[in-house]
Amino acid sequence: MTAPDLAALPKIPRDDEGPVFRAPWEAQAFAMAVMLHERGHFTWKEWAGRLADEIAAAGETDDGKRYYHHWLAALEKLVADKRIVLADELHARRDAWEEAARNTPHGQPIILPGR
Repeated sequence: MTAPDLAALPKIPRDDEGPVFRAPWEAQAFAMAVMLHERGHFTWKEWAGRLADEIAAAGETDDGKRYYHHWLAALEKLVADKRIVLADELHARRDAWEEAARNTPHGQPIILPGR
């Protein structure tokens, strides 16, 4: 498997060494897309197209602050469309995460029930 072509990605925040991330979740979302690509779930061209569509659909000028929000939205839709994870399961996990985050005191690790 070849390394993902970062030049194919629209407006990815990067420096001379590669992608840059403003928060850990951004790097994790990036890694999930790369891993799913490497496992053959989709081509990099397909991923880049989905991400470009998501950014265009947002209809906003992005200074890079919302880039990985678009990345995650595109990834959620792609894995649901390809039935890698069913949409209902994906939404249930996202809702569980949001509830756990709301109920976790600041500075404490977020733990999902049953994990």
